[in-house]
Amino acid sequence: MTKKLQNIVLLLLLLLGVILTYSNHFSNPFEFDDSHQIVDNIYIRHLDNIPSFFKDASTSSSLDTHQTYRPITMASLAIDYRLGNGLNPFYFHLSTFIWFLVQLVILFFLFRQILFKVTQHKWSDYIAIFIVALYGLHPALAETINYIYQRGDSLSTLFVVAAFYIYIAFPEKRNKYLYLIPALIGILAKEPATMFAPILFFYVLLFETKNSLYDIFTKNGWSVILTVLRQTLPAFIVCGLAGILVIKMQSSAFETGGSSRLNYLITQPWVLFHYFFTFFIPTNLSADTDLPAFSNLFEERIYAGLAFVLALLTVAFKTSQKEETKPIAFGILWFFIALIPTSSLVPLAEVTNDHRMFFPFVGLALSVGWTIGIFIIKRESKIDSNPLYKYGIIAVGFIILTAFSAGTVQRNKVWHSAESLWYDVTVKSPTNGRGLMNYGLTQMELAKYDVALDYYTRALVYAPYYSNLFINLAIVNNALNKTDEAQVYYRKAIQYSPKHHTVYYYYAKFLLEKGRIEEAKTNGEIALSLSKADMNTRHLLMEIYLRSNEGVKLDDLITDTQTIVPNDPIINALLLAAKNKPLTAAKPQTQSINKNQVLNNAINLSLDYFNQKQFEKCIAAAQKALEIDPTNKLAYNNIGCAFKELKEWTKAIDAFNKALQIDPAFERARRNLELTNQLRSKKAN
Repeated sequence: MTKKLQNIVLLLLLLLGVILTYSNHFSNPFEFDDSHQIVDNIYIRHLDNIPSFFKDASTSSSLDTHQTYRPITMASLAIDYRLGNGLNPFYFHLSTFIWFLVQLVILFFLFRQILFKVTQHKWSDYIAIFIVALYGLHPALAETINYIYQRGDSLSTLFVVAAFYIYIAFPEKRNKYLYLIPALIGILAKEPATMFAPILFFYVLLFETKNSLYDIFTKNGWSVILTVLRQTLPAFIVCGLAGILVIKMQSSAFETGGSSRLNYLITQPWVLFHYFFTFFIPTNLSADTDLPAFSNLFEERIYAGLAFVLALLTVAFKTSQKEETKPIAFGILWFFIALIPTSSLVPLAEVTNDHRMFFPFVGLALSVGWTIGIFIIKRESKIDSNPLYKYGIIAVGFIILTAFSAGTVQRNKVWHSAESLWYDVTVKSPTNGRGLMNYGLTQMELAKYDVALDYYTRALVYAPYYSNLFINLAIVNNALNKTDEAQVYYRKAIQYSPKHHTVYYYYAKFLLEKGRIEEAKTNGEIALSLSKADMNTRHLLMEIYLRSNEGVKLDDLITDTQTIVPNDPIINALLLAAKNKPLTAAKPQTQSINKNQVLNNAINLSLDYFNQKQFEKCIAAAQKALEIDPTNKLAYNNIGCAFKELKEWTKAIDAFNKALQIDPAFERARRNLELTNQLRSKKAN
């Protein structure tokens, strides 16, 4: 068998192993952000909406706080919806998995190219296959492959790997900048692909200019840096501009979810250690971790994490000095750089998330795999002279890969249902309020209301201001015929998340069920104003208009929805119902409008103006609300947000303080006040 044919056979065997490993995941359901990015998102339901994904981020989610600019990812989801003729998880998983297999193939050829830079050993291709197998079968990657919306991690990593392969394998084509095309596509799939440029910088430094990391700090260091920069400048320009585009295209209401930048940052060295440790012992994977951001500078884990980072960087510096060990150094640098977008200055809602390991583990697999490879190559004579060594090494490698494969199969089983997934979270992350709530939700869907209420109550200890938790508390209390308690919880949900459409949607649904149609309509319209992309809100509001005999509004909403999703079956059912119940145009109101409705409209109008960046009008609308209710904390919070955007720090701080005087527990105003003080201090400096 020729070397080329042997490589093809080994690669096919590897792919077959990966396929068998993931064969039990294709029916796993939508979870987490899948709900608002896919399930409830009206715009993925027709291919004609694909251009809107590239226009801005407003069609990427039914939650405006989660609208990020990832048009390639969103377009792929729309294609899957079409292929599956609806929300069929199989087609979404199939799409992600096929691209994953493509990535593994390219990774093999990329690793061959990198290893060829330092050795032409007869075993290097086997080692490259082993490295790809370590990566492809690793249980941590199952967190990304099972999480449908997070295919953004998979796609962006695929295109970064493809960009590297084109750059390395076709040096004569570099002046045409073809390698930048997949890099750009990767950034439009998910932002971490911007790290292609700095990773490329260190590849050129180590392998093409033949420098070590120490050379950057010599007296000729600037000359070395400038030489490498000249070669990698196009990548920095493209990645930098694309990164700016992604940020500019995000919704103005987008929230990273984190609070303290400092607390997030000092936690990350420990998080990096957690990711590194997980590569070797992936036994405690959790779909939703409960590690909080450290707030105490004397926390021992901060310094343990820093010691780990320093030790691993020391290894990178040492291994960058010799040609044969440079792949180890490069892999370590890839690991660290790939984590910069999620483990640095941008405080995300979760300080750690296991699906974030997908991109950095490409580098870590290279480092670990090549370390093993060097160990084996240095013992070549012993291995050649004694078959037991050879078969022993093969057996150990097979055992490691089999263990990884078994772990991945188990993680696929955990993701098999919402109940199994969230139960696993409650076991591994017992102080995670969201995990407790979501497991309770699975029990509520089974009509185990007492069990659900118990988990919700436990979750309340760890997430006392979580609006989704209050929504579910309201739903379960309503199911237990505790209507008054349910209404209290709905109002608390609105109190803690006045800009989230879901709180108004569920409250409107509750009100409609109780026959309070006018109140249901008011809350439904607020929900729609906050999220044009949510299909559930549109359907509910159509039902409300049908029951309240408002034909004009129903027709307008149906027409608008059909421009986005033609032939929606629920709309067809509503039209059929409308034929059996003749509708008339809504009559103009002549009676005085309810005071609370006017107040809600004013607050809602203020939010609309803010989202449209008409900040003076936002302030005016909020002040109108204060004329009706001088103690309305939401109005003061909106005024503060508008003044913050206008950089009128004193007025913004005054407004937020007034909101907190009304309600000291108003967490949103407190976060806005902290952010405004930080911005003012930064400006002063």
